[in-house]
Amino acid sequence: MVAALTLSFAGCKKESTSTSTTNTESMQQLSKDETNVENATDKALNDAEYYMIPAALKSVEIGGGPCNTTKVTTGPTNDTITTTITYNGPDCNNIRTRSGQVIVKRKFQEYWGTPGATVLVYLNNFTTTRISNGKSLTLNGEKHFENVSGHYLFELGLDSNVTSVVHREWGSVTATFDDNTHKVWNLDRQRTFTGSLIALVMTVDGLGSADGYSNLASWGTDRNNELFYSSINQSIVYKQLCDWDPCSGIIIHQIPSIPKSATITYGYDSNNNLITNGDCPTRYRVDWIVGTKSGTFFLPL
Repeated sequence: MVAALTLSFAGCKKESTSTSTTNTESMQQLSKDETNVENATDKALNDAEYYMIPAALKSVEIGGGPCNTTKVTTGPTNDTITTTITYNGPDCNNIRTRSGQVIVKRKFQEYWGTPGATVLVYLNNFTTTRISNGKSLTLNGEKHFENVSGHYLFELGLDSNVTSVVHREWGSVTATFDDNTHKVWNLDRQRTFTGSLIALVMTVDGLGSADGYSNLASWGTDRNNELFYSSINQSIVYKQLCDWDPCSGIIIHQIPSIPKSATITYGYDSNNNLITNGDCPTRYRVDWIVGTKSGTFFLPL
C-alpha cells in the first residue's frame, strides 16, 4: 500500500496558502485511505464474482482466476451456499501479497447472473500488503453485493447483447492500517462495467445519503476519529489495464467538525499534468480547504 505521507510540499504545482501554517495531514491521509480501501474491496468483490460463475460457464477466455487462492464451497445449509476464498500469496500482477478470507453466502439455486441476485460478502482479516514498500491494510466487515443488471463480467466483449454489467455494493467495513489505527467505513456504491474481460472499465457512482449529504460513496470515522463524508461529484473511472487505479473522476471528502474538505481529481501523470491518449495515471490532485485557507497539492497513487 502507498506509504502514509509526511509530505514536503516544495514540489507542488500550485498552492494558494502556505502549508507550513495549515495542517492538511488528515485530508491527505483521508484521500489516500479512501483510494486504498476501495481498491482492495473492489478486487475482493471481483474475486468473489469469478468464483460465483457456474462451472459449466467457465471457459478458456476467463483464465485461471485469482492467483494464490483456494476455494471451498459448502451447503446448502438452511437454503444457503457458502463459498470461502482463502488467500495465500501474491496477486497475479505480483504487486501485492494477500492473506485472509473472503466468504460469500448466497441463496441455494439463485444464480449470480440473474438480475437482482444478491449475496452477502464477509471480509475476514482480508489483508493486502504492497510488495514494494511492505505497507499493509486489513479489512473486516460485511457487504451486500447485488447484480443489478444480471449477466457475468466474462460476457462483456463476447456477447453483443451484453454491453454493460451493473453491480451495487453496500455495507460497513473496518480498515486497520499498518500503524494499528482504525477507520470505520460505510459504503454505498454502484459499479458499472464495460469493455471486455481483458480490458474492463469500471465506472463508480455514490448512492449513499446521510446527515444531509448525498451521492455518498463512503462515510464514517477516519483515523483521527473525525466524522467524514465522501461524495462522488463526477463518476470515477477505473481501468483494468491500469491495475484498477482511478483514471478520471472527482470525489469530495468533507470533515464538517473542523470544517475542512478536499476535492480529489483523478487522472494526472508524474509531472502533475492530466493524462492523455489513454495513459495510466500516477498521481491525483487535491484542492483543499481548511477554515478560511485553501490550496492545491498532488499525491501519488
